[in-house]
Amino acid sequence: MSGYRFYQRVTGTYPHLSKLLIVCTISGGSLVAFSDASPFRGAYADHAGQVDVKKKKVVVLGTGWAGTSFLKNLKDPSYEVLVVSPRNYFAFTPLLPSVTNGTVEARSIVEPIRNIIRNKKYDAQFREAECYKIDTENKKVYCRSSQDTNFGGSEEFTVDYDYLVIAMGARANTFNTPGVEEHAHFLKEVDDAQRIRRSVIDCFERASLPNISEEERKRILHFVVVGGGPTGVEFAAELHDFVIEDLAKLYPILKEHVKITLLEAADHILNMFDKRITAFAEEKFARDGINLKTGSMVTKVSDKAISTKERATGETLSIPYGTIIWSTGIGTRPIVMDFMKQIGQSNRRVLATDEWLRVEGCENIYALGDCATINQRKVMEDIAAIFSKADKNNSGTLKVEDFKEVISDICERYPQVEIYLKKKQLKNFVNLLKNSEGEDELDIEKFKSSLSEVDTQMKNLPATAQVAAQQGAYLADCFNRMEVCERYPEGPLRFRGTGRHRFHAFRYKHFGQFAPLGGEQTAAELPGDWVSIGQSTQWLWYSVYASKLVSWRTRMLVISDWGRRFIFGRDSSRI
Repeated sequence: MSGYRFYQRVTGTYPHLSKLLIVCTISGGSLVAFSDASPFRGAYADHAGQVDVKKKKVVVLGTGWAGTSFLKNLKDPSYEVLVVSPRNYFAFTPLLPSVTNGTVEARSIVEPIRNIIRNKKYDAQFREAECYKIDTENKKVYCRSSQDTNFGGSEEFTVDYDYLVIAMGARANTFNTPGVEEHAHFLKEVDDAQRIRRSVIDCFERASLPNISEEERKRILHFVVVGGGPTGVEFAAELHDFVIEDLAKLYPILKEHVKITLLEAADHILNMFDKRITAFAEEKFARDGINLKTGSMVTKVSDKAISTKERATGETLSIPYGTIIWSTGIGTRPIVMDFMKQIGQSNRRVLATDEWLRVEGCENIYALGDCATINQRKVMEDIAAIFSKADKNNSGTLKVEDFKEVISDICERYPQVEIYLKKKQLKNFVNLLKNSEGEDELDIEKFKSSLSEVDTQMKNLPATAQVAAQQGAYLADCFNRMEVCERYPEGPLRFRGTGRHRFHAFRYKHFGQFAPLGGEQTAAELPGDWVSIGQSTQWLWYSVYASKLVSWRTRMLVISDWGRRFIFGRDSSRI
């Protein structure tokens, strides 16, 4: 598919206008095929018509990437939608590191959720509240208002639902490390980014006081980042740019005391990226003077020091710090944990769903985004059913040619098969079967042997905004054609003679990922094993993020913030 055709499919409405904005505002940037107003649209046929029926109540918990994408792509007017979330806005979280140093203002990356739902075809309402209990038996959700207690205490209320969409996201994972909750900053919400910004400025202001000793000044100006993933690396790079390009001019006598340390328990940072990007990032941090400590596990955090254990030597170190940012992955929210216990999933890390994003063991409840994971079925669990379906003559043996009619169904139902074929460089499923022993006829045992390694290719989806947005759009397409879902609830399990499916399961499409490394240098890992590193990739990053912002208002605000930074530098005020 050409880049332009793909851009049209992903952006939805006004692709030419979106391109014109990016070209005019970001000179040197490239047009990219990422989402705009309607990200990751599905490919199903439109409704033939609507029947006057009682509107079904859909309750959406959360206004993050998954929930907002669902709300934006839902079109069927036969639903009555209620959105419940403790925050009344959608936040463009990939730009949170830029908020921490003033490159982008916090208000520029948020869009009120009421702006998003007010012009939709379906009836929609919003309640700023926190869900604290889900009653699956009576189909009720118990909520508590999240406003300040100065209003006379929080209000509690209950809402009924016909369909429940759980998109509550996740919280920072502390791994139960002592002192982290009390002393560390996280970077999950807009409030987190604003607190980090104030903390950085406070450190410089306190260090500039005349009665501070040299040792204390060095401690105050030591910024420690725990976690070598994309968020931790980007924040360390952004903080370094802020210090070198802006704060050093305002606090010249403090520049030599500033130290940035990045702690990572694994052997390398950015482990989910291509090795070329990892090597470049580590080399650049070394040149910039960012202290990178790999193989270092945090064991305890106090108010002034962080304790680490070196994996190679077993040595325990105490590192004084002024500000610590904790970015080590995601954990499950308490309400989700309680719900998992209620439905018998207490032994899991997050909610388990099937390939259609339905919570396993629940009726009319869907979960998407960081709070859930798809529990993919293993080929070996269904091997007998697959063999029986292909063995139309019930002969007990299977010729390779008999399998051609259901190859597409198998690859659709079990994505690990397609991954395995690509890894082995086999053109199709038939070649996989022939390669077992070079025979054209198999019994059930030889068939099992042919597929024995396929399930090793199963992988969980990453907890990224890209995955959540695609899931939200996919589920909205399902709801737009809900009668199809209800008539054929098992999708690809119901084979047709053509090998096609009446309803497709969710399949994630990876469109690449970025790793901003500071100094107008960005690394990108794009589809087709294409790795791009340098200043040109930074302009590509500007273009992509400008196109993916949720509204024209936020696009204009963020682009103007970028322009302001280029002309005037970053603002160092504490507000």
